Amino acid sequence: MTLKLNQVTKRFGNFTAVDQLNLEIPEKQIFGFLGANGAGKTTTFRMILGLIDQTEGEISWNNDRINYDKSHLIGYLPEERGLYPKLTVKDQLVYLAKLRGMNKMDAVKELEGWLEKFKVPDYKTKKVEELSKGNQQKIQFISAVIHKPKLLILDEPFSGLDPVNVEMLKSAVIELKEAGTSIVFSSHRMDHVEELCEHLCILHHGTPAVHGKLKEIKRSFGKKNVRVKADFDVAFLKDLNGVTKYKPSSEGCDLQIANEEVSQDVLNALQGKGFVRTFDLEEPSLNDIFIEKVGASYE
Repeated sequence: MTLKLNQVTKRFGNFTAVDQLNLEIPEKQIFGFLGANGAGKTTTFRMILGLIDQTEGEISWNNDRINYDKSHLIGYLPEERGLYPKLTVKDQLVYLAKLRGMNKMDAVKELEGWLEKFKVPDYKTKKVEELSKGNQQKIQFISAVIHKPKLLILDEPFSGLDPVNVEMLKSAVIELKEAGTSIVFSSHRMDHVEELCEHLCILHHGTPAVHGKLKEIKRSFGKKNVRVKADFDVAFLKDLNGVTKYKPSSEGCDLQIANEEVSQDVLNALQGKGFVRTFDLEEPSLNDIFIEKVGASYE
């Protein structure tokens, strides 16, 4: 079940939020969707879900339109959370599951499984307003996946979570992927995207600035990073030909270099100056690529 966007455009009056977007989101994978605020991510999600209509272009899933008949196959975790604070977790999630075509017994069984997985089995009878923000987020996540969707859209799923809960949700997302769910995932955290996604798209003013396989995007970027730790001053490296960025660190420096060959020049320049503890050639990070292509850091 491949999700395809063909020449999709959305205008609000004179403002173009998404501009001729072509995307193919492979099934049974986690697809990363990035962009600064206002880049058009949430608008794209809402068009995919049929919550708003595109101005032009076509969106198809498994060569068919997404409409209300397919809502039982789709899960959505919006960036703005929306649970009913006065309802208990059980009442709320059973109600939402029934809207997606589940019967009460299956919904309760599925809910208990998820609460167990998230190590909060006693939350079943608690009201949502009694839970911390992070635990409300877990309940919201369960509401998006309780009916075992085939397509899952996660808009900033880890925001506001502490590291332990982030890991918990991450492993849940990976498990869903391995069980055959196609997942589209937007995040502010580049490291999460690098860890989870094989394919990604970076949106900039409604059009893709970068789109493709993460490995190939990194390879074609060309630039690499070098981490140096040494027992002597390495500031002279910033004037070396091919060094595009220099950042001092407590034990040395981090460099961005124009290509792999420059690393050899850096290594030669360090020879005979003293003790080098670390010399590490690394792939460019997604954050490097984002800054270069979009002109701003994501954080």
